[in-house]
Amino acid sequence: MKVTYFSKKQIYLRILYTIGIYLTEILLKFLALFNQKLKLGVDGRAETFKRLQKIQPSDKTFWFHCASLGEYEQGLPVFKEMRKSYPNHKVILTFFSPSGYEIRKNTDIADVVAYLPMDSPSNANRFLDLVHPDVTVFVKYDIWPNYLLELKKRNGKAILISALFREKQSYFKWYGGMMRNALSAFEHIYVQNESSQKLLESINFKNVSIAGDTRFDRVTDQLTQNNSLPFIEEFKQNHLCIVIGSSWPEDEELLVKFINKNPNNDIKYIIAPHSIKQPQIKNLQASLSPKTVLHSEKDQHNLADYSVMIIDNIGMLSKIYSYANIAYVGGAMGTTGLHNILEPAVFGVPVIIGKNHKKFPEAQRMIDQAGVVSIKNQEELNQTLNNFITDKDHRKEFGNRNAQFIAEHKGAVVQITNNLRI
Repeated sequence: MKVTYFSKKQIYLRILYTIGIYLTEILLKFLALFNQKLKLGVDGRAETFKRLQKIQPSDKTFWFHCASLGEYEQGLPVFKEMRKSYPNHKVILTFFSPSGYEIRKNTDIADVVAYLPMDSPSNANRFLDLVHPDVTVFVKYDIWPNYLLELKKRNGKAILISALFREKQSYFKWYGGMMRNALSAFEHIYVQNESSQKLLESINFKNVSIAGDTRFDRVTDQLTQNNSLPFIEEFKQNHLCIVIGSSWPEDEELLVKFINKNPNNDIKYIIAPHSIKQPQIKNLQASLSPKTVLHSEKDQHNLADYSVMIIDNIGMLSKIYSYANIAYVGGAMGTTGLHNILEPAVFGVPVIIGKNHKKFPEAQRMIDQAGVVSIKNQEELNQTLNNFITDKDHRKEFGNRNAQFIAEHKGAVVQITNNLRI
C-alpha cells in the first residue's frame, strides 16, 4: 500500500480543515430547519450509508462523483462509455448538491445514487470501505481532500475529467499544500484548456492532458435522440420561435420588456425559467402582455392561440432547443453563473447570453469564433434580437457557426476512455 507523508504544516492544516467540516455540518443541520433545499441535503446525507449497503464486498465497482446537475451532464458521456465497456461493474453515483441529486436520483446510469457524506476522515474511511471502487471519476472541480487523501492512501485509481483551473485557486497559493496533495490522488487529470494544463505543471503535476470539454460529446449525442415534442409543435406552428432557457430574474427583466414592447404575432416565445417555484412562475406570467400559457395547463387550451409558453417543469429543455430559431441562455446577466450554451448551439441556433461569462471559457471562445452574442443591457438585447429576427441569413450564419464549432470540439470522451485501463 502506498504511504502518504505529510509535513507538520499540512497535518495542522488538515486538522483545521476537518474541524471546519464538522462545524459546517452542525451549522447546516441548524440552517436546514429553515431552508428546504438545505434540509434535502442534510436528510439525504443521513441516508447514504444505508443506501450503500446494496454494495457487496465481492462487487466490482466504479464511483462517479459530481457536484451538481451540470457536472453530471458533463460526465455522463464518460459514465455511459464506462458502463458499456464494463457491464459487470456496479456504479455508485454521488452528488453534493440537491439540485443534482433530486433530479437524477433515478438515473439508470447507476446502481446506487446518493449524497456524498461530509468530507470528514471517518466518513471517507467508511464510504470507501463500503464502495471499494476500482476506478473513481470526479468531474470538473468538486475536490474533497479527506476523501481523496484516503483514496490515495489505499492506492485507489482516480481521474478528474473536464477540469478547469484558475490562478486564484488555493492549489496555486503558498497555503495550498493540502489541496495540492489532494490533487495528487488523481492518476490523471483531463483538463479543458491549455491554461489549466500550465497551472498544473507549475505545481509539478505532470499527468495532465488537454482533452477538452466532455459536454461537447454530451450535446452531440442529443442529435441522435428523438427530440420531438408534440405540444411544442402545436404551439409553434410555422412561426419563428425564440427559446429562453434557464432564465433568472435579471435575464427576465430585460426579456419581458422586449416581448411586451415588440408585439409580433409571427413570433412565439418559450420561457424555461431556472426556478419553477409557483410564486415566481405566476409573477412571470403576470408580467407578460401577450397571451401566455403554462406548460402544466397545456391540455386545457388551444396552444396555437398563445404567443408565450412558460415551461413550469424540468427535464425537457434540451429537446425544446431543437425547436428554437433563436436562443437566449440565462444566468450571465446576474452573478449566478451562465447555464449550458452548448445545448442550443448544437442544433445550429444563434445564442444570446448576458455579460458575466468570464468563468466559462467556452462562452468567450464561441463569442470570438462561433455564433454566440453577449449583451450588457436592454439596448444591446433589443438590437441583437431584432437583427436575428429580421435577417434570416444573419441568423442562419450564426447558427451554422455554432453547430460547426461543436462538431470540431467533440472527442474528449474517446480520449479519456481510450486511456483508461482497469
